[in-house]
Amino acid sequence: MLMRGGTSKGAFFLAADLPSDSQERDQLLLEVMGSPDPRQVDGVGGAHPLTTKVAVVSPSDREDTDLEYLFLQVSVDQPVVTDKQNCGNMLAAVGPFALERGLIAATARRPSVRILMRNTGGVAVATFPVEDGHPVYAGDTEIAGVPGSAAEIRLEFEDIAGASTGALLPTGRVSDMVEDTEVTLIDNGMPVVVLKTDDLGVTGYESCEELEANADLTRRLEQIRLAAGPMMNLGDVASATIPKVTLVSPPRAGGALSTRTFIPHRCHQAIGVLGAVSVATACLLPGSPAAQVARLDPAGSVVRLEHPTGSFDATVRLTLDGEPTVESAGIIRTARKLMDGMVYPRSY
Repeated sequence: MLMRGGTSKGAFFLAADLPSDSQERDQLLLEVMGSPDPRQVDGVGGAHPLTTKVAVVSPSDREDTDLEYLFLQVSVDQPVVTDKQNCGNMLAAVGPFALERGLIAATARRPSVRILMRNTGGVAVATFPVEDGHPVYAGDTEIAGVPGSAAEIRLEFEDIAGASTGALLPTGRVSDMVEDTEVTLIDNGMPVVVLKTDDLGVTGYESCEELEANADLTRRLEQIRLAAGPMMNLGDVASATIPKVTLVSPPRAGGALSTRTFIPHRCHQAIGVLGAVSVATACLLPGSPAAQVARLDPAGSVVRLEHPTGSFDATVRLTLDGEPTVESAGIIRTARKLMDGMVYPRSY
């Protein structure tokens, strides 16, 4: 089933329908998506990392969760499939997909489904509307980066801090110097390197195309990312899709701050769900690069992140007494079923 989840799009599979051997599975998915090829003309991939994603869903064997979700990022122009990161956008469609496929039953109008995110071991609770036992996709909720409106899907995250790196702040510090640049190395669901645009010679309000065309900028960002990998307990990240890198600057449209995120080599047209949660958390850490430029509402818990195509709201509650501790994190997304049928790989 092809589905849009948040600002991403990809193919959703039942785990039982794919090869159990991971190498065989990955080869099949490369053929299904049409990789490696910048156009992915011979597959169903969208010729961009944000639209070349795969979700593998199965019933959970654990008593505390209903479903298991494995996210796989398929490279567009390389023969690579990786499970080293999570995806909160695709996560938004997991509950509706599972209901469509009969993995769960829905008796309430807004059921809550507990989902084990296998990439990191964290748990998300997804709440979405149902009518007559079927997902409701139509609604009046709008999210930046997606045309029109759709039904609200609420995601609440449990125990995602340090899911990939072992700690919310892998170095134990709010601020580090990496390649002579002040950064925050943070992991509240997604490992992210957060740094100010002032330190990079750009404004942070450029388009993604302008930033990607800035060879000096992209070279420096990759140097910082490669140096940050071992510091974040991720090892050599030269061929990895994490950590992401987010450039922050003062807001221009009433948000907390403006962002430009590299994922890691293409500039995101919006911002990823779990990446947004990590960046929003960084805003709340006094003295961090993000906090230095953020304009926060002291009475509110919502952090609005401006991005190239709009804004993203994340709700994060932190305890700052002693070591920073995440009490809760949540976001609102939408999803939609696009197509249901058979897909034919090249080897068919």
